[in-house]
Amino acid sequence: MAEVKLVGVDKFYGAQQALHGVSLDIADGEFVVFVGPSGCGKSTLLRSIAGLESISGGTVSIGGRDVTGLAPSERDVAMVFQSYALYPHMTVRENMDFGMKINGFSAADRERRIAEAARVLQLEPYLDRKPSQLSGGQRQRVAIGRAIVKQPKVFLFDEPLSNLDAKLRVQMRVELEALHSELKATMIYVTHDQVEAMTMADKIVVLNAGRVEQVGSPMELYHRPRTEFVAGFIGAPSMNFLDIRLAGGRITCGKTVIGTAAPVPGAVRLGIRPEHVGLVARGAGEIDGTVALRETLGGDAYLYVRTEAGQMVVRADGDTALDHGSEVGLSFPANRLHLFDGDGVRLSSGGVAA
Repeated sequence: MAEVKLVGVDKFYGAQQALHGVSLDIADGEFVVFVGPSGCGKSTLLRSIAGLESISGGTVSIGGRDVTGLAPSERDVAMVFQSYALYPHMTVRENMDFGMKINGFSAADRERRIAEAARVLQLEPYLDRKPSQLSGGQRQRVAIGRAIVKQPKVFLFDEPLSNLDAKLRVQMRVELEALHSELKATMIYVTHDQVEAMTMADKIVVLNAGRVEQVGSPMELYHRPRTEFVAGFIGAPSMNFLDIRLAGGRITCGKTVIGTAAPVPGAVRLGIRPEHVGLVARGAGEIDGTVALRETLGGDAYLYVRTEAGQMVVRADGDTALDHGSEVGLSFPANRLHLFDGDGVRLSSGGVAA
């Protein structure tokens, strides 16, 4: 079994605390993604699991064994970094073979493992090429192959796709998902790209300033974010937020009444995702506005609408005739509203109290 368990993990760099009591349970075979903005501690947490960073407090267990004080080589993990870190003078075969060779694996075992990794990653035609003769995606596959041949309990990925172009990133995401399905291995993946997190993860861990904001499936985080931070980070474009007041059974924003649903005590912010805002005729919705900008993305268009309550982003059909200067009404379905208190904690989602 290759479950990973963190209990109360702290990390200090001098007086600066990078991780605050992080506790997580990662099941055997799960694909878990750590996501958050730059500086949130996600790479530090990954490196702490790998043993590349010593933790200041707490414990790390892998496969039921406490590895807190063990060196990286003793933890039975393999790490794939953002940079490919391949030996330029070695062939693909030699790059994958090097670690096993210096660790005393037999020649027959090494050859078997290389052949299997090459098959899984479709690298068989490139085994005798050097890294300079490969594309970026092929080089990243070699780096992953070098991890696969170790047959570790846990694979750790530190933003492995960030150096690739957009099309290749999509292709490599698909390949990594297929790899996880075939190997059925425990994988922990770090990214700042929430699209990667949503498309790849069985479970997402959202980090903010060294603390875990929320852990859950992609759609759980999407539909029931625990905090305003999670609501704003998960989803692209981001959720719309409006400052509101609750009075007399009405939700108001500035001078505008935007709803009459029963108010939730303590709510000061309303959130609604761009795809959940309805476009209606002016005067027929909760609030009126004027289209300030239109972004066309083929099948979808994103309208940036100026309202009395502030700017809102609305997803529309890519063929919409609405454009700069169009006057529109916006409707807010009650079952799509999120309410947050002054501390950014969710009070309700979809009209249902938390």
